[in-house]
Amino acid sequence: METENYHMTPEQFRIEGKKVIDWIADYYENIENYPVLSQVKPGEIIEKLPLSPPQSGESLDQMMEDIDKIIMPGITHWQSPNFYAFFPSNASFPSILGDLVSSGLGVQGMIWATSPAATELETRVLDWLAGMMEMPEKFRSTSTGGGVIQDTASTSALTAVIAARERATNFESNKKGVQQKLVAYISTQTHSSLEKAIKMAGIGTENLRLIDVDDKFAMRPELLEWQIQQDKKAGLKPFFICGALGTTSSNAMDPLGKIGEIAKAENCWFHIDAAMSGTAMICPEFRHLMKGVESADSFTFNPHKWMFTNFDCDVFWIANRNELINTFSILPEYLKNKATESGAVFDYRDWHVQLGRRFRALKLWFVIRHYGVKGLQFHIRKHVQLAAEFANWISASSDFELFVQPPLNLVCFRLKAADELNLKLMNECNNTGKIYFTHTKLNNLIVLRFSIGQTNTEKEHLEMAWKLICQKAHEILN
Repeated sequence: METENYHMTPEQFRIEGKKVIDWIADYYENIENYPVLSQVKPGEIIEKLPLSPPQSGESLDQMMEDIDKIIMPGITHWQSPNFYAFFPSNASFPSILGDLVSSGLGVQGMIWATSPAATELETRVLDWLAGMMEMPEKFRSTSTGGGVIQDTASTSALTAVIAARERATNFESNKKGVQQKLVAYISTQTHSSLEKAIKMAGIGTENLRLIDVDDKFAMRPELLEWQIQQDKKAGLKPFFICGALGTTSSNAMDPLGKIGEIAKAENCWFHIDAAMSGTAMICPEFRHLMKGVESADSFTFNPHKWMFTNFDCDVFWIANRNELINTFSILPEYLKNKATESGAVFDYRDWHVQLGRRFRALKLWFVIRHYGVKGLQFHIRKHVQLAAEFANWISASSDFELFVQPPLNLVCFRLKAADELNLKLMNECNNTGKIYFTHTKLNNLIVLRFSIGQTNTEKEHLEMAWKLICQKAHEILN
């Protein structure tokens, strides 16, 4: 009896792959024709999908037809130059191609021996980045620490919290369970992933202190110091502090230098979350914002936010890699090998929670090599300049107020009207499909957020957005 070979041959892949590449290129050429925010209703996509999978294989042409008919209406277009919501999650063609090569190789880079190139390229590229950003020497592989690529900053936060927990308990928590007397400190504006990490690490939210912020929404170090002393008097043990190089709501910059001094004096792990704004440190003129980084035990930022590297790609630097390895290393028999036993290689599975690892360094390598340092600096500076121009338009308007001066590429503003009218303005603009932006709450007021960092955003896109916002505001106010 003859059997059918269901595999796609290399020749078929060559033919079909070219079609997909063409489809992606066409998508980017026509991306501005799509509504930025998906206009479908809940359940609308799933109703168009069959309840059961096909019994016989279908052609790629059929699949791509369904991409166009079913999937595309349900896509919010993060790569549109008119996307200003949340934060940039920008891609670029070099990154997409690097990711394609990674997918094609199908590497599982859990230890050095499973693909030496995956490990060593990652090490070198993150040393490149450390040099590009003038990070302290301790964060380089040639020193006591080094860098590792995680999926997201949330995973880096969890990794830092667990390593800090082990250092604070002399690595006893791994054996005996979590010590409930440990206390962690973040600001009221710190990203929610830190609270999640504290819960997941078994510290508990009752042992998480939220420190108030100043009029620029940055952590107040004097309140941090006061809270630490109160906790010590209560018999608790401070062990972890997170400072933000750009908060999510307002892009506020915590005083990292003063926080670092407190962390060092109190023997607390100091973690810096620079998820979006870390990319700007490639430009020398912005590096004053991370003054105090020399005190950090760990630092994280996302090239998948503002460095033209498609999701997911988070860089996590550690000052002392042995603290990570001692926290996460487990060596079952099936992973034992001569290279690991020699101590001459990095096994990155010992540097974080997960065992399995994608070859993410390839796309980052492609991006850095395509743009070069000067190319990356050019685009970062352009986005910051566009944000400054947008802020000037707001300040010159009698209908709007600039809520906080933007340090980089996030503009926070509001209509000089009630909260409900600000939300109405945002929703009416978004519902046109022409732009998409979001809101937050600061000082108990609804504030509109305009995040400018999409790869292909130009001044003409920003001018169109501002014209639409002003038009809708006029209609609402009159």
